[in-house]
Order: sequence, then C-alpha cells, then structure tokens
Amino acid sequence: MTRFFKTVAFALVAVVAAAVPAQAQDFKVIVNSANSTSDLTAEVAAKPFLKQTSKFPNGTSAQPVDLGKASPVRAAFSKAVLSRPVPAVETYWQQQIFSGKDVPPAAKASDDDVIAFVKANPGAIGYVSAGASTAGVKVIDVK
Repeated sequence: MTRFFKTVAFALVAVVAAAVPAQAQDFKVIVNSANSTSDLTAEVAAKPFLKQTSKFPNGTSAQPVDLGKASPVRAAFSKAVLSRPVPAVETYWQQQIFSGKDVPPAAKASDDDVIAFVKANPGAIGYVSAGASTAGVKVIDVK
C-alpha cells in the first residue's frame, strides 16, 4: 500500500506542477522606450492583447504585438498573463472576428521582429524570450 501512496503523491505533484503558470523568466514584456509605464499587473497587461482596452493606465495608446501561434514564448506569455493557453486565445479571437467586434493583434515571427515593431511604435507593447537583447526598448515588470 505504501507504493500506491507514493505513486498517487507523485501523480499529484506532477498535476500541480503542470497547473502552475509559466514563470516570468520565460519571457520579458516590452514597451517603447518613450512609454512612461514601468510595471503592470497581469490583468492590466492582458487587456491590450485581448483588445479590451486601447490605452495604458497612463493614457498612452496601446498597440499590442504577439509572437506566432507556435512560439513557446507565446505559450508561456498566454498562460501567465492572459490566463489561458494559446488555443483558448485563438477561440476567443474567432468569436471576436465572427461577431464583428475586433481582430487579433499583429503577430511577428521572431523576437527581433517584435522588438523592431515596439521600437517603431510609441504605444507598442509586446513580449520576447527572456534571453532576447532588449536594447532600444523598455522592459516592464508584470506582477
């Protein structure tokens, strides 16, 4: 019976570990260097990506940019900040498009493309892998 409890305990640990959101070190959230925003809660950071707001709390226009659907960085960001996996976000956007409400943010192929977009657009907000060089943009803290 002891072996049974060890197996159950191991299974529970595995389930709990899988349910824990991705850690912030998997990605960095970036904004244009001219943006005065320095931190956001995950709930506030999610709103531009779901187009539930078009402005940062400081009043600056918000222009979100995503990485491609297959990106592991996008998966980590979606789970940690949007509180849903990428397929659920895709379903959300299908519903928004079908109802004529909005279209998803632009998606870029690489960290470099996201950084270039954020540099070129004063209201841009995006995310890149934790190891990406973020010279020329501002990394913000998402709590």
